[in-house]
Amino acid sequence: MSGHSKWATIKRAKGANDAKRGALFTRLLREITVAAREGGGDLESNFRLRLAMDKARAANMPKDNIERAVARATGQGADAVAYEDLMYEGYAPHNVPIMIKVLTDNRNRTVSEVRRTVERAGGQLGAHNSVAWQFHRKGYLVLERNENINPDEVFEVAVEAGADDIVTGDDSIEIYTDVDSFRAVREALVKKGWQPQTAEVSMIPTTQSKLSPEDTKKVMGVIEALEELDDVQQVYSNLEISDEVMADLEAA
Repeated sequence: MSGHSKWATIKRAKGANDAKRGALFTRLLREITVAAREGGGDLESNFRLRLAMDKARAANMPKDNIERAVARATGQGADAVAYEDLMYEGYAPHNVPIMIKVLTDNRNRTVSEVRRTVERAGGQLGAHNSVAWQFHRKGYLVLERNENINPDEVFEVAVEAGADDIVTGDDSIEIYTDVDSFRAVREALVKKGWQPQTAEVSMIPTTQSKLSPEDTKKVMGVIEALEELDDVQQVYSNLEISDEVMADLEAA
């Protein structure tokens, strides 16, 4: 599962560029809008909205932008847009399974853009459940290690709150939960003063695709191209990111 953390690290490192292009803010605002429309504007009762707003604040999104998105979604604005929450499945080059989460107000436009991006790179979209069986929907949290975080204490707190698995690396601690326990585990960590760098319900692969460095970068390029599409929120894959590839990306 360590590849999941490495890919998340790469995306966080590139977050500043995304923000400059406006792509990151667009994705976050759509997530806030859908979460507020589905569950209302109360953060205590709408956990999805709370997570979306935490991500927006972490990306330094202006408070006014967040409040306007919630107002539109809860019927207080005149420019509301109806978004659909969809998941596409398929294969990137070298038969790497991918799942593509989108929020769209025009599914025909979106599937056309997604298909064109995948096929141009030599991949293909698949039918429902063509690759979903290779993933589990899990809560996923990452703590960055520092002198204030004791891995043994994190393990005890997370397991007591309902975590399924904890993976401790040199720079981070990954925590996996079932969906029902995700909120309790996150709140237990925050209560201890440990703010997760990542906290989301994610699609965790059951196996990993190991490719050469060159082929790994090619697949990562396709994932990046998909995530630059306006309607795409996130792309999940089982691609393993080797230390060699990680070092190359960090040096770039």
